Amino acid sequence: MNESFFAYLSRMRYIGRWSLMRNALPENIQEHSHMVAVLAHALGVIRRDVFHVPCRPEEAAAVALFHDSSEILTGDLPTPIKYHSEEIRSAYRQVEDIACRKLLETLPEELRASYEPLLTGEKQAEMHDLVKAADKLSAYIKCIEERKAGNNEFLSAEKQTLRALREYRMPEVDYFLEHFIPAFEKNLDELGTIE
Repeated sequence: MNESFFAYLSRMRYIGRWSLMRNALPENIQEHSHMVAVLAHALGVIRRDVFHVPCRPEEAAAVALFHDSSEILTGDLPTPIKYHSEEIRSAYRQVEDIACRKLLETLPEELRASYEPLLTGEKQAEMHDLVKAADKLSAYIKCIEERKAGNNEFLSAEKQTLRALREYRMPEVDYFLEHFIPAFEKNLDELGTIE
């Protein structure tokens, strides 16, 4: 038995994102997955507590933590390639599914049922809209941070990503954009210290 699942997960830190663009602040899929989990959880809490729609934020966070796990084996395919055509997107979904199945095989049999829904199954479908929105929010925040670091390479991506977020027409996303995104424009002094 090859029980290397968690060793594979720890290698997420070696897989860089945004490979086609100059990055002032490099990001790997481990960092990205953490931020997407934080954001998916927040969107779930907003859905449940602000808009009073039943939601399990902790499940959204768990799905988000594993949403890019297949990239441990496939690497991060740049967005312009991944979404170039439905044929490529469909083929890449198959590759992602194979990679997730291979990762599941690195777990002891008795643990697989708990991780399978996070990687490939029903929980992903249930939480798809929140995790997708959180993933896009993470990209938008990355663009803001790059712009603030003086990197104009991300200006077009920032505009396109904000437009895509608004097109989701999700009240949770709109709430997050209105209440929380402005703070990302501030530096540490402007955020203030915790007293």
